[in-house]
Amino acid sequence: MMRSKDYMLLAGLLFVLTTPAWAQRRTEQDTDIEKYNSLSSIGVTTNTNSGILGGVVLRNSKSLPGTLFGKQQFRYLALEIVNVKHPKELSSQNFVTGSRFTYGKQNYLFVLRPEYGRELMFFNRHADEGISISGVVAAGPSIGLEKPYIVQFQTRPGVIVSEPYDPIKHAQSELIIGSGSFFQGFDKVKIVPGLHLKTALTFELSAFRENMTGLEIGFLAEAFSRKIIIMPAAENRSFFTSGYVTLYFGNKK
Repeated sequence: MMRSKDYMLLAGLLFVLTTPAWAQRRTEQDTDIEKYNSLSSIGVTTNTNSGILGGVVLRNSKSLPGTLFGKQQFRYLALEIVNVKHPKELSSQNFVTGSRFTYGKQNYLFVLRPEYGRELMFFNRHADEGISISGVVAAGPSIGLEKPYIVQFQTRPGVIVSEPYDPIKHAQSELIIGSGSFFQGFDKVKIVPGLHLKTALTFELSAFRENMTGLEIGFLAEAFSRKIIIMPAAENRSFFTSGYVTLYFGNKK
C-alpha cells in the first residue's frame, strides 16, 4: 500500500505536470521542428562536364499551402550559369611563351538555365541541430551560348594575331603560342536553344536558424536543338548528362 509520503509525492508530480508552464514547455518540445516560408541562396557548382568551378547558381524556395505525400512542399526557382567542357579537352603549355591553350578546341559552351520545379521536405531540422533533407525536381529552358575559342597564332616570324580557332588553318599546333583573352569573341556568340531536367537532394548543414549553408547533389539531363561544336575533331553531341554538386549559402524566413 502507498504511504502518505507517496501520495504527497504523486500529488505534487501531477500538479507540476498540469501547470500551464509545464504544458507550454511540452508544447515547445513537440513543435521544435524548424519551419520557414522562404529560402534564398547563392551557390557555386561543379559537375562532371566542367572543371573544379563549373558555374554559379541563384535559387529561391517558397512554401506552398497544403502538403504533398504528407510533406511540406515548396515552389523551387533557380537560375544557373555554367560552363560545359568536352571530355577530350586537354590544356597544354607553350614552352617558349609559357602561355596555356587547349589544342583542338573551337568553341566554349556556356549555358544559362532558368528553372521551375518543386522541393519536398523529407526531414526537417530540430531547432539548431540536425540536418534538413529535401528532394528537388525542376526543369526549364537551356540557353546555350556557343562562343569562339580565341588563339594567338603566329602567321610569320614576328607577326602574331588573335583569332578564333580554325581546325584547318591552325592545324600546325606549334604555330599556336597561346590562347587569347577570355573576353574576346563574345561578339560572335551563337545562341543554341534547348531544354533540361534535373533531380536532386539538398542537405542543409547550417548552424544558425536564419543563415544557412547547404549542399545540393543531383543529376541533370539536357538536350539542345543541334550539336554543339566544342572540339570538331572529336565526337560532339546535342544531348548531355551530368552529375553535379552545388555548395550554397543563404538565408531563410
